[in-house]
Amino acid sequence: MVSIGNFFFRYRNWIFILFYGALFIPSWPLFSKKQFGECYYIWPVSIGLFVTCFGQLIRGLTIGLAYIVRGGKEGKPYAEGLVTDGIFNHCRNPLYAGNILMLLGVGILANSLFYVGIMIPVFLFIYQAIVLAEENFLREKFGAGFDAYCKKVNRWFPNLKGIGKTFGSMRFNWKRWILKEHTTQFIWLIGITLILFINYPMLTGYKEEPANDLEALGLGYVHLIRLGVVLGILLLVYLLIRYLKKTGKLKE
Repeated sequence: MVSIGNFFFRYRNWIFILFYGALFIPSWPLFSKKQFGECYYIWPVSIGLFVTCFGQLIRGLTIGLAYIVRGGKEGKPYAEGLVTDGIFNHCRNPLYAGNILMLLGVGILANSLFYVGIMIPVFLFIYQAIVLAEENFLREKFGAGFDAYCKKVNRWFPNLKGIGKTFGSMRFNWKRWILKEHTTQFIWLIGITLILFINYPMLTGYKEEPANDLEALGLGYVHLIRLGVVLGILLLVYLLIRYLKKTGKLKE
């Protein structure tokens, strides 16, 4: 599993993009109109948004409290030090746990049985392999210190004991959260926007049954304009943050 994890670690960013693209593969629905009635979409939208936002919240809290530099080096796991503060004091892999919840949430939001039933289990396998590869590196580098950390903190499921003390004793660095997370948030919000506009036009002002072809054409045009406006705003905010980061006007 360690060798498999090292392979996936090298290409983990591309894998994440591929899994994101798989959201738009046609699939049987998790929640159908036949089973849940005309307002069936309330379930995937509400549950999906809650789960994916909760995953982003976990990532945000993790980065804002105690960021871990474990981005890899020469395509292999790497860490400058053993970080055990913040959320890492309650879960060894909170960033990965956040990623899993984010993808699971958008899979539910996409109302895709294929994604939730097949793609998510594959994603879990890949992440488990990556974590085992990282743990192998950390154990070799930090030895008994890492073993003691593993005995204290779970790999995936957080221990919430003392979480209030963690929040009370640390300051949330919102600038670091924005600087480190803005690209992930941009891609995540783009995906959510596309899913909502494509899968649930009834929520974005599009009439499902236009009176005639002319009305359908007009409604479709307006729908595309609204989509373009939302995507444009997201792009402008992203570019602004990139500019502030590059010019040094926004620092940790």
